[in-house]
Amino acid sequence: MTTSRPAPWVSVVLCAAVLVAGVYAAASGLGTTRLPLLAGGLALLVAVDLAEVRRYPVRTPKRVAAALLALRAALYVAVSYVDGSGLARLLLLLVPFTAYFAFGQATALALAAACLAVAVISTPGWYAHVEQVSDLVMFTVGLVIAIAMAAVAVRERDGQIRLQESHRTVAELSAAAERARVARDLHDDLGHHLTAIVVLLEKAAAFHDREPATAKAAVLDAERSARRALGEVRESVRSLRSFHLLAALDELVAGQGDVTLTISGAPDGHDTGALHALYRAAQEGITNSRRHAEATHIAVTVDLDAERARLTVTDDGHGMGAAAEGFGLLGMRERVALSGGRVDLASTSCGTRLTVTIPAARTA
Repeated sequence: MTTSRPAPWVSVVLCAAVLVAGVYAAASGLGTTRLPLLAGGLALLVAVDLAEVRRYPVRTPKRVAAALLALRAALYVAVSYVDGSGLARLLLLLVPFTAYFAFGQATALALAAACLAVAVISTPGWYAHVEQVSDLVMFTVGLVIAIAMAAVAVRERDGQIRLQESHRTVAELSAAAERARVARDLHDDLGHHLTAIVVLLEKAAAFHDREPATAKAAVLDAERSARRALGEVRESVRSLRSFHLLAALDELVAGQGDVTLTISGAPDGHDTGALHALYRAAQEGITNSRRHAEATHIAVTVDLDAERARLTVTDDGHGMGAAAEGFGLLGMRERVALSGGRVDLASTSCGTRLTVTIPAARTA
């Protein structure tokens, strides 16, 4: 959406009205109307307006606006001299109207007072004629209406600009949130499986000569983990609506003899996003236990009841140290916080305990 210049039609409508009145005055013999000069001056005014709108579709720079305003004022006066109907004087209403957009209310009011003074000075003895007094009163009312219209148009324009800026900000924040989500998913999915593959291949290398069967089993487990990683990358583009926590956890620990899984309760009543956050936390907990704590046994416990969902990952490693506050834990905290939960981490030289608690979804 592009914000356009406020009320660009006002000047064109007034110029058309002056032209019609001038043609009528010339045909009726009212006053002295130089029709070719009148039409040429009005056409030049419209051309100036169209050129400005095309060059500056939203807001004209102040220096350019000042020059164009002076040009318009000169043309208004010139057109008034060749118009026998007297209606061309209404074009002076466009002076404060146009100035409002570039210079604000104070300048527009000052120019309105100047235009009224010009109208009064150009009408000698106006106070002795009821018609001229009425014309000046109507001119004053026209100035007030012009300024009020400009004020409304400027507020609408500025509101549209702010709305567009808000839309851009929301779009940028949404894009940033999506990038963060993708980064978390990549870290959680690929990081977990790649860590498992590295550990299994190291095991295969260590037992290659002494226990070929053990080494072969480790290689096969690494292959399975790689295939799971590929499958999860493909699944990451699908909706979370099809996510099943219990099956996902079973698949996560399958083939990993150093990991035990205990599940109690059912996921019914828990938000899909919360269950997915628990799964990602389990991935990260297992990965960190292997990568940083060098644990030999990891226990994953999931407890689902009507009040909350809780995941606990404990290991017998030597603690996680500074790695406990790495990117993985940060992503976990962000994901769990989006579901209204919390992450607690206790790490010592005797082992690490990760606890994720997310309240159950409330229904009206």
